[in-house]
Amino acid sequence: MKIIIFILLWVCCFAVFGQFGKDSLNLDRKNAENALELALSDKEQHNVIDLERVIVKDSLTATVIAETVLFDIYGESNIVKQKPYKIYHINNYWVLRGTLPKNMTGGTFLIIIDDRNSQVVKITHGK
Repeated sequence: MKIIIFILLWVCCFAVFGQFGKDSLNLDRKNAENALELALSDKEQHNVIDLERVIVKDSLTATVIAETVLFDIYGESNIVKQKPYKIYHINNYWVLRGTLPKNMTGGTFLIIIDDRNSQVVKITHGK
């Protein structure tokens, strides 16, 4: 029994610490630059994003993406004031627009996000 436990511990340690060897992937700046260059090239490569698989599957995820981008551009307080957002999923795109209370003048944001790759394809804000 002790031998089995020893072997299990040895295998676990090898599996856990083995990933830190000299052949492990180290994402330093140079490796990051190489990964980016490869991703932007025309070379065939493994990629989960294939424009057929939906990766932004629900309105909550689309909202998180939209708010992250919009807060940076227009300010969090400005965007939050436009709740509740109108959110529609149309032909692989999430279309989100802010709303304003009745009798309030001003513009709202519009953001469109591709559900297959989370790419923002349009951002605008009315006056």
